[in-house]
Amino acid sequence: MRQAGRYLPEYRRWRAQSPSFLDFCFTPDLAVEASLQPIRRFGFDGAIIFSDILVIPHALARAVRFAEGSWALAGSAAQQGGLSDRLSPQVFAIGLAPLETLRRLSAALPAEPTLIGFARALDRRQLP
Repeated sequence: MRQAGRYLPEYRRWRAQSPSFLDFCFTPDLAVEASLQPIRRFGFDGAIIFSDILVIPHALARAVRFAEGSWALAGSAAQQGGLSDRLSPQVFAIGLAPLETLRRLSAALPAEPTLIGFARALDRRQLP
């Protein structure tokens, strides 16, 4: 949906409701709607939670922006300083945890489609 759906009129209407693409990804109502659109339109047997790979550098406190009509842009580590001083595993986990979106999407899906999401791995020794 992230790539193909951007051309669908229903997606474009919903996308216009958010000031930025990352806000769209992190707003549960909008992300759920974008996730459900291909199920409604095409009847697929799996729903993929709407997001983008660049939520990862965003969660790592990198400056990420999406310029209209171009690729996403992220600042380099050299421009932004070291992360280890400003980022804990807990902060990173919070930045990538779309739990409310997952809850709402799971509740809104019909019984049959599988729900596919993003996965991550953490060093369990670093968890509280």
